[in-house]
Amino acid sequence: MSQDEVSRMRPPLVPLATLIGRELRNEKIEKPYVKYGQAALAKKGEDYFLIKPDCQRVAGDLSTSFSVFAIFDGHNGISAAIFAKEQLLDNVLSAIPQDISREEWLQALPRALVAGFVKTDIEFQQGGETSGTTVTFVIIDGWTVTVASVGDSRCILDSQGGVVSLLTVDHRLEENVEERERVTASGGEVGRLNVFGGNEVGPLRCWPGGLCLSRSIGDTDVGEFIVPIPHVKQVKISNFGGRLVIASDGIWDALSSDMAAKSCRGLPAELAAKLVVKEALRSRGLKDDTTCLVVDIIPSDILFLPPIPRKKHNMFSSLLFGKKALSSVSKSTNKLSAVGVVEELFEEGSAVLAERLGKDFPVNTNSGIHRCAVCQVDQTPADGLSVNSGSFFSPGSKPCEGPFLCSNCRKKKDAMEGKRPSRTTVTA
Repeated sequence: MSQDEVSRMRPPLVPLATLIGRELRNEKIEKPYVKYGQAALAKKGEDYFLIKPDCQRVAGDLSTSFSVFAIFDGHNGISAAIFAKEQLLDNVLSAIPQDISREEWLQALPRALVAGFVKTDIEFQQGGETSGTTVTFVIIDGWTVTVASVGDSRCILDSQGGVVSLLTVDHRLEENVEERERVTASGGEVGRLNVFGGNEVGPLRCWPGGLCLSRSIGDTDVGEFIVPIPHVKQVKISNFGGRLVIASDGIWDALSSDMAAKSCRGLPAELAAKLVVKEALRSRGLKDDTTCLVVDIIPSDILFLPPIPRKKHNMFSSLLFGKKALSSVSKSTNKLSAVGVVEELFEEGSAVLAERLGKDFPVNTNSGIHRCAVCQVDQTPADGLSVNSGSFFSPGSKPCEGPFLCSNCRKKKDAMEGKRPSRTTVTA
C-alpha cells in the first residue's frame, strides 16, 4: 500500500475543541472511572512513583477532576527522584493560566509540562545534589491522556481495539541517533566505557559523567547537554476505555510493549501490575529496580476492562503508531488508529526550549510586568528577556516578543543549547 493510499484512507482531521464539544453534548458518554494497581521489586531502592487520582482543576469542583500517575527511576542516589516526586506536579500546574476552560486547560498542558520539568530541574540543581532521575508523568482528564517523559521509563496504551501504542520515546544514547547528534553538537562526548587494553564495553554513554541517557532531571555533575525537556504526547481514547502500563526500565529491559500488554489482559489493574512484574522477573531475573503502574480507564457502566481478542499487527496501524522520531513536529494534529479507537491530539519531542514554549505564550504587556515562562516569577521588562531573542547584542534580538525568561532561566536555556559551559548557580 502506497503512502498516498494510506493518506486517502485517513479520516479528516478534527480539532480538539470539536472533540471535546462532541463529548460534552453527548449525554450518554459519562466521565470514565480510573482504576489502578501498583507493584514493585527493589534491587537498589531508587525507583519512586506518584499516584494522585483525585486532583481538581478547580478546588472543590468534582466535575473538574483529573488523575496523575508517574514513575521516577533514580540513579546515582535517590534525591532527584524524591524531589521530582514532591515538586513536579505543583510546578506543572503553576504554569497553567487560571480561570480557563477545560479545552484551554488541555491545550495549555503540553507547554506547562515542559516548563514544569525545566523548573524542577533548575530548583533541584540549586541544592547542589548530584543524583538524577528519569520521569514518566501521566495526566488523565476524562478520555484524554497526556504523557511527558525524559529518560527510559515508558508508558504504553493498550486500547480496547487491541492496538498497543507507545506514548513515550526512550532517551537512550544507544538507540537514539538524533539524541547522540544533539549531545555532541552541544559539547558532550558519546562513547563506550574503556577498559584495560583499550577495549570498549557496555552501552553508549555521554562524557563527562558516563550517563546512558540524554535527558533526565538532575545530574548536576554531568554536562547541561543532559536536558530535562520532555517528549510530550496527548491522545484521546474512545469511550470503550483502555489500559495504561507505566513502568521503569526494569520492566522494559525484560519485556516488549506487546508482551507487557498481553501478559495482563483481562485482569483487574491491581493483579495486572503484579503479573507484569512477575513476568519481567521470570524473563530476566531481578537485575534492576522494577516498578509498574497499571491504570485502567473504564466506562462508567462496567467494573473492569474485558479481555481483548488477539489482533494481528497491520501496516496501517504501524504507520500511525510506530515509535515516533524525536524531532516529530506533529503539533495539534489528530490521527485515528486502524480501528478508530485512539485520536492523537499532540506530539512534540524537540529539545529546544524556544520551540517548546512557542511565541503565542500568554503575556500581559500592559501591566509593565513580565512573568517568566518557566519559573513563573514576575519581573520588570528590564529584568526579563524573551526566550525567542538572541544574545544581548544580537541584531536579531526581539526583547519585546514573549514568552519571557528571567535571567536564571535564560542561563539554563543557553547552557542546554551549549552556549556556556558552567552549571546553574548553586546556592548554599
